[in-house]
Amino acid sequence: MSDLAAHVIEAHGGLDRFRRYESVTAGFRSGGALWGLKGREGILSQTTVRVDLHRQHASHHPFTAPDLRTSFTADRVAVVDDQGEVRAERRAPRQAFEGHTLATPWDDLHVAYFAGYAMWTYLTSPFSFVSPGFRTEELPPLTTEEGERWSRLKVTFPDRIATHSREQLFHFGEDGLLRRHDYTAEVINAGPAAHFTSDHADFGGIMVPTRRRVHPLNEDGSVSRDIELVTIDIDDVTFA
Repeated sequence: MSDLAAHVIEAHGGLDRFRRYESVTAGFRSGGALWGLKGREGILSQTTVRVDLHRQHASHHPFTAPDLRTSFTADRVAVVDDQGEVRAERRAPRQAFEGHTLATPWDDLHVAYFAGYAMWTYLTSPFSFVSPGFRTEELPPLTTEEGERWSRLKVTFPDRIATHSREQLFHFGEDGLLRRHDYTAEVINAGPAAHFTSDHADFGGIMVPTRRRVHPLNEDGSVSRDIELVTIDIDDVTFA
């Protein structure tokens, strides 16, 4: 583990504390331009996600109806009811995004896959960086327009993990907390994005950003702050 990775993991609560937990459940609201472009406005306007911390699995509930929930893993996504009956299912779900553009409509299973891997990525970082197959590389720091100095960590995700893209860039403030997360959401095929995090709060000894805003990145590296692709506002978090 690099010195920077060790520092940011400790700042977010420490690996020993994180490993005591098996799951995290977060109530949140999601908006932004993406959902309308996909024909799914409001689908995650008020929901709860449960994420397994030591294997890649996530479930959103409610999902399109009070008695429905999602079940996401890297190689399967499904919508199930409260009795456990599978209402819809897709194996090898990432293949279903081939040929998509930003304006390609999504069905329920597209949303379940994207939201599942995204929230798993967000709620397990930076602790997942020391899991088998992850690689980290410290990059030169960035000085923001406000004069803050952000450390940067390039993270390469293993093939077994479903996520936005293999390489992602994480920025951390001097306190070690996550400030920005850059990636290209390959399933959207809309180019790179800058994902800003703020309003960190302590939940069970783990620091979690409760406000997230995703903006397009321009070719010159500037951020299109006037466009919010995705917004996430977390209301409560429980580690168990």
